[in-house]
Amino acid sequence: MAQRGDELGEISRTFNPLEAIGRIRILAPSLPPMPFANVHIIEHPVIQTKLTELRDYTADHRKFRTLLDEIAGLMVYEVTRDWPTMPKPVQTPLEKTIGQVLARPVTLVPILRAGLGMADGVLKLLPDARLGHLGVYRNETTLEPVAYYQKLPPDVAETEVLLIDPMLATGGSGTAAISFLKKAGVKHMRFVCLVAAPEGIQMLHSHHPEVPIYCAAVDRQLNEKAYILPGLGDAGDRLFGT
Repeated sequence: MAQRGDELGEISRTFNPLEAIGRIRILAPSLPPMPFANVHIIEHPVIQTKLTELRDYTADHRKFRTLLDEIAGLMVYEVTRDWPTMPKPVQTPLEKTIGQVLARPVTLVPILRAGLGMADGVLKLLPDARLGHLGVYRNETTLEPVAYYQKLPPDVAETEVLLIDPMLATGGSGTAAISFLKKAGVKHMRFVCLVAAPEGIQMLHSHHPEVPIYCAAVDRQLNEKAYILPGLGDAGDRLFGT
């Protein structure tokens, strides 16, 4: 465990999101909406309605938690749309037939702590999924990711992995988490969030362009404190009432 913590910590120290944000803003100060390769925006009207309710600053932690859970569950349908399947014989009440089941086991990996708020919603649709954890927080001074906890199923490399976090802001935590999962042998993974910033997308895909990002919205930009604008505030604080 200590060795894995050192590995993820070393990975996280290679990124400087604050410098990356500055470089991006020099090139495009207003960061207007733009298409991104390998980014899938889920624009279903029910998801967008719930996301609007989630953004509202008057939503207390109970409502925020419920909405986050519901949106995460709804996003599963699109995120898993093209997962491979395999045939399986099944006996109906009338006769035998051949159905389809997922070809690989599933591992859900929330980035602690806010990622936990999406886990139950996903597990309602994928109840057989195993649950790993990656603990990464953002240093509020340097804006760099700091690793503090890692625990994955031993066969995670043989599974479909969903890496989940409500926000993709600077991209530092997500980038470090993906690097760690790759070191664990993971080949099939997707990053799932509610709201992404252009800076975070560019950071993550500058290191891992092959990893698809699924989100409900790509917002305008980050502010000077690396919060997404318009965003929805600090997802962890709103989720846990802290």
